[in-house]
Amino acid sequence: MLSRTADHLFWMARYIERAENTARVLDVAHRSALLPDDSEGAEAHLWYAPLNICGSAEAYQAKHGMAEALAVTRFMALDPDNPASIYTSLMLARENARAVRGAITSEMWESINGTWLDLNRMMPTLNPMRLEGFFDWVKERSHLFRGVTLGTTLKDDALHFNRLGTFLERADNTARILDVKYHILLPSVKDVGGAADYYQWGALLRSVSAFEAYRKIYRDVISPLRVAELLILRADMPRSLHACLNEVDSTLEIINGSSGHEARRLAGELHASLHFTRIEDVFRHGLHEYLTTFLGNTLALSTEIRSAYMAHRDEFTSSIKSPRLALQVQ
Repeated sequence: MLSRTADHLFWMARYIERAENTARVLDVAHRSALLPDDSEGAEAHLWYAPLNICGSAEAYQAKHGMAEALAVTRFMALDPDNPASIYTSLMLARENARAVRGAITSEMWESINGTWLDLNRMMPTLNPMRLEGFFDWVKERSHLFRGVTLGTTLKDDALHFNRLGTFLERADNTARILDVKYHILLPSVKDVGGAADYYQWGALLRSVSAFEAYRKIYRDVISPLRVAELLILRADMPRSLHACLNEVDSTLEIINGSSGHEARRLAGELHASLHFTRIEDVFRHGLHEYLTTFLGNTLALSTEIRSAYMAHRDEFTSSIKSPRLALQVQ
């Protein structure tokens, strides 16, 4: 496969996944805002969370100042000037798909192009404070695109680079959600085990479609250690770090290009660390430190994959890709 084509397929998948994850994060923020909280600065603290998860806090503050529900929602969902917004992610996904129109199936193109056209038709009527239906729509369109991809694409390199983009982005987002939310949700002593504590941890699990899986596996009250174990180490949890690296590692083995030895080594090393680590060791080391290291390792792996298999950015490709900003924790 031409390296330029692989590059576009990789980023197309990443941006579709990114749009879905941003919708999930904002949906949970809106639900969490319904909980009563009289503490000083509670609203700003809550709304900095989605900005930090997506690495957009600095850009938001430069444009809007303090974090408020309406401004954060509009900035992260609909702002075309925000490189991490849902609008921008879907636009960039569509542009990458258009650049390799001949390498994807007609059903894939119709799905992604239809999503973009529908989004532009909806934009004038969307209310930034009543976007629950919009978030569900974004998630459904992402699910539809992945289903169409798996149902219509040959199991060749085009599919493999698509899957690499999907699971690297998913791993990145799960790590960010867990890291930022963990620090925000650690309750005061008086709140431990209370209704608010349960609801907030439940909201975190719902943001990665893991609430039902948690109840099925643990059949107990929600605890930070078990949430972290589910989202980091459980290989049977679709959005866990372990499950994502299972897919990345096996996909790189299938591609197996002569120039990809270092990418396969990095993926294998990261996959093995997740396979053999215990959650007690993660917390002993420090969850934030562990997740920060993981994010650095996935960034290094993504860079190595692009170096080994994909075209270097030129004036055209850089215009339809935007790098993820650094994770910040308030």
